Amino acid sequence: MPAEVSSASPPSPPLTERQEARRRRILHASAQLASRGGFDAVQMREVAESSQVALGTLYRYFPSKVHLLVATMQAQLEHMHGTLRKRPPQGATAAERVAETLMRAFRALQREPHLADAMVRALTFADRSVSPEVDQVSRQTTMIILDAMGLEDPTPQQMSAVRVIEHTWHSALITWLSGRASIAQVRIDIETVCRLIDLTAPEETPRR
Repeated sequence: MPAEVSSASPPSPPLTERQEARRRRILHASAQLASRGGFDAVQMREVAESSQVALGTLYRYFPSKVHLLVATMQAQLEHMHGTLRKRPPQGATAAERVAETLMRAFRALQREPHLADAMVRALTFADRSVSPEVDQVSRQTTMIILDAMGLEDPTPQQMSAVRVIEHTWHSALITWLSGRASIAQVRIDIETVCRLIDLTAPEETPRR
């Protein structure tokens, strides 16, 4: 099914406080509708009515439903990140902490399967016009992983490992949502790919 998209536009100026509040209402309405009925339940006219904005205003913020739902995923991940910071993972190694973090995020999405399905479908449908929103989702996921690792200045090898972990987590979401993987299998896959963190850790220089 083709996504409803528009041509990419130049970067917009920062939102005012009022505009940011309006944007949050829109994203909240999108999440609420998706939670109840998945991707098909998110109709732009209903989102506009629920968030009390004009339909034309909604389209200025989000040119299509795909743009809107990818931005909704970024907002959900940002909320998860805040929750994770309040209760950090307790694993003894970076790999264990990242695996615990991603499984906690996965369980949060598991509690809202319709919302998770809508957001993942939007990511799948996204084309180049949605690149800014997709990049925000990727950046948010990267920050979650790096926080769990306890890294502020990762090496190129570690960033490569983070990207592979992101790809695996996204793939695990898709296979679980489609009924092709159990939660137990998802955990095994996540724990396995997180071992890349140990393999890419810089070797300590021996003391003389």
